[in-house]
Amino acid sequence: MSTEPTQMRREILEIPEAVERLLAEGGSAVTSAAEKARALDPRFMLSVARGSSDHACTYLKYVSELILKRPMASVGPSVNSIYGVELDAPDALCIAVSQSGQSPDIVAMTESLRKNGTFTVAITNNNSSRLAAASDVTLPIHAGPELSVAATKTFVTSLVAGLWMLAETKRDQDLIAAIRALPDHLDAATQCDWSEAAEAIDGSSLFTLGRGPAWAISNEAALKFKETCLIHAESYSSAEVLHGPVSIVGQRFPVIAFAGGDAAEDSVAQTSDALAEKGAQVFTLARSAKRATQLPHVRTGHGLTDPVAAIVSFYGMVEAVAVRRGINPDAPRHLNKVTETV
Repeated sequence: MSTEPTQMRREILEIPEAVERLLAEGGSAVTSAAEKARALDPRFMLSVARGSSDHACTYLKYVSELILKRPMASVGPSVNSIYGVELDAPDALCIAVSQSGQSPDIVAMTESLRKNGTFTVAITNNNSSRLAAASDVTLPIHAGPELSVAATKTFVTSLVAGLWMLAETKRDQDLIAAIRALPDHLDAATQCDWSEAAEAIDGSSLFTLGRGPAWAISNEAALKFKETCLIHAESYSSAEVLHGPVSIVGQRFPVIAFAGGDAAEDSVAQTSDALAEKGAQVFTLARSAKRATQLPHVRTGHGLTDPVAAIVSFYGMVEAVAVRRGINPDAPRHLNKVTETV
C-alpha cells in the first residue's frame, strides 16, 4: 500500500495558500463586481450551479439574505436547457458557479438570464471558459490546478470569492477583515484532528447537520462522504432532522453537526444533544452542546467565515476515512473531474 499522500490530501493542504492567492490577486475583479451590484441594487438574487458548486451557492444564499436582506433562489438549469423556457428576471443578480465553467446547462441558463436583463456573475477557476464568456463579469477563484476528482480547494475559494463580493457590496468592514484573516485560520483548520469521528463511521449510513450557512457546509460534507468514501450520508437542517428522519437513528448512529459562532449555534447544540440522548454518536462543532462530543475546530472571529474553516477540517477527515476504507479519493468510481450535463 502506497505511503504517498493522495492528491486530495495535497490539495486540502493547499487551501490556505489558494485563498491567500485569491485575496492577493482577485481584488480588482471583486471590487468591480461589487460596485456594479451596488449600482444595480437588485430586489432579489439567483444562483445557477450543480454539485459542490450548488452547495457554495446555498452558502451564498444565506450570506445574501443575512447581510444584504435580498432573497436568493437556486434556478434549475434544465428550465432552459431541457424545457426551453427563458426566465423573466430583469434587474436581478445571478451568481453562476462552476469550477470548470464548461457545463452546457449552466452556461445556457446563464446566457439566457443575461439576454433577458439579469446581471450575471461567474465564479470559476477558468476565466477563459464558456461560462466566463456568457457572464457580465467573472470572479476567477485563483485556486490553481485541481487534479483530484473531489473538489476541495475550488469549493473553498468559490465560497470566499462569493462571500468577498457580497461583503464588498455591503461595505461590511468587519466581514472583509475576517475574510482577509482567513489564510491563517484555514492553515490551523488543516491541523484539526477529527480522527475520533472518523473511527466512529462504520460505512453504513450517517447524517450531517447544520443550520443557516453551516447547513450549506453540511450539504457539501454529505456529498463528499458519498463520492470519496462510498458511504450513504444525508444532510439535514438541524431544525428538520427531528421531524421524521430521526426515526432511523439507532445506537451509535453517526452524526456530524456543523455550526459557527452565530445565532443558530445553540439550535444546533440542542439538536446534537437530543440525538445523543437517543443513542446516536454525535460529533458537533456547537460549543454549548453538553451530551454530544465536541470536535476540535477553528473559530475565525466571524459567524460567516467560521463555516469556511469547518469544511477544511472536515475534508481532512473524510479523505482519511476513504483511505482507511481502501478507496482512492482522487478517482471515485463512476465520476469524472468535469461533468457536463445538458
